[in-house]
Amino acid sequence: MRAVRYVLLSALVVAATRTQPVAAQGQFRRLPVAEYRDKMKAGWLGQIAGVSWGAPTEFKFGDRLMPEEALPKWTPGMINNAFGQDDLYVEMTFLRSLEQYGLEVSIRQAGIDFANSKYPLWCANNAGRTNLRRGIAPPDSGHPQFNRCPNDIDYQIEADYSGLIAPGMPNVAVALGEKFGRLMNYGDGVYAGQFIGAMYAEAFFESDVAKVVETGLRAIPAGSQYAEMGRDMLRWYHENPDDWQKTWQWAQEKYRNDPEYQKGSNGGIDCKINGAYVLMGLLYGKGDLDNTIAISCRCGQDSDCNPSSSGGVLFTTLGFAALPERFTKELDETQVFSHTAYNFPQLLDVCEGLARQGLKTAGGRVEQDAAGNDVFVIPVRPAVPSKLEPSWAPGPIANSWFTAEEQAQITAAAVPNGMVEAVQKFAPGWKVADCGPDLNPGLRQEFGGKKNVLVTHPLDNQTGCVLSNQLDLPAGPKSVLRLVVGHDP
Repeated sequence: MRAVRYVLLSALVVAATRTQPVAAQGQFRRLPVAEYRDKMKAGWLGQIAGVSWGAPTEFKFGDRLMPEEALPKWTPGMINNAFGQDDLYVEMTFLRSLEQYGLEVSIRQAGIDFANSKYPLWCANNAGRTNLRRGIAPPDSGHPQFNRCPNDIDYQIEADYSGLIAPGMPNVAVALGEKFGRLMNYGDGVYAGQFIGAMYAEAFFESDVAKVVETGLRAIPAGSQYAEMGRDMLRWYHENPDDWQKTWQWAQEKYRNDPEYQKGSNGGIDCKINGAYVLMGLLYGKGDLDNTIAISCRCGQDSDCNPSSSGGVLFTTLGFAALPERFTKELDETQVFSHTAYNFPQLLDVCEGLARQGLKTAGGRVEQDAAGNDVFVIPVRPAVPSKLEPSWAPGPIANSWFTAEEQAQITAAAVPNGMVEAVQKFAPGWKVADCGPDLNPGLRQEFGGKKNVLVTHPLDNQTGCVLSNQLDLPAGPKSVLRLVVGHDP
């Protein structure tokens, strides 16, 4: 009965969303470049504040609320704790590709650059990058046939850049999701990032977070479960504006406990439930910086990435100049983000340059005000969502493989970090291929009560990990090859 009620409510809200008015063609919004930089800087700082604040709690509260006393106390020096966070440096890999090749960079080049990244990864990111290194080019690297994590949170936590370089231009964020989001995700996993990007794009002009959320929803397929989650969060907030913990229970019941909303899910790392926690912070935080981050964090699961997303969007609405000193005064702008070429000023310059490119692509222009300062003149265009393709009913694969020339550009090994070395230590002369990243494969001093165990994991449901060696057997009838095979019960 519950499933029927969900469907009916969803259909009603979808109809309402589709009838929302959009601005007439030819309308423009103006944004002084100095104000753009101020808000864009705040957006990056909001991400940093959220992930730094929540990092000690990450995945320590699964399917349960974090007690208030378990939330760390914010101190100004914590703002410098995020320069080594994957929540930030992965998306800067995408920015680097855009900086080098422009907004028209091909999805294949984006895949090559991501394949060559050297930092550790998990979940969909790791599965997608492993596929790329094996020669599976995007978009197939994120397709469910090759990737068992299509709805994981990965692109959702990395998509902030796509809105921060696209003020008032949600279609730029949508297009970037089709390019970078499909390296590792599919369906809701891609839409989640496009939604986040579109919210950032609107945050440059709108301070009402409910309206920011509505704008984000118009950028993704209305029939997706992720969009349904967003509509639910808005409705539940309006029905119950003062008790976020009650709304948390509603979200838990539907998006964690109902099997219909667990299709293609990878558990607590699923983008829908974590996206709900992002929106819970934005809506119930009611514009308060600390409460927004705290609520998203106390919802649990990925409790550093979620407040990073909600904090980033809210900080963008305010701008850096309006932020309290507890978030700004100790920021070390000279520190370089791990695995990147950027410190804070360089990051801002790259983003501004890409925003200027996007503005030109979108049909906008740069004008000067009376004082000679640059002003972005941004055309108002309704968002055009991607095609609806849920991961449990995916479209056909593209049969996309890297060419020999492209594969030669990928210098990183196509197995999890350290696995080649582990195999060489365990069994000198043997090779490993098609080893998946899940469960942290490698050499264990002790595992399952046994000493010196090599742990492997299949690449996917159809592809097993392969250990191989070539032996030259001596001639003669007495040569015997003895192979003992076992499995982990």
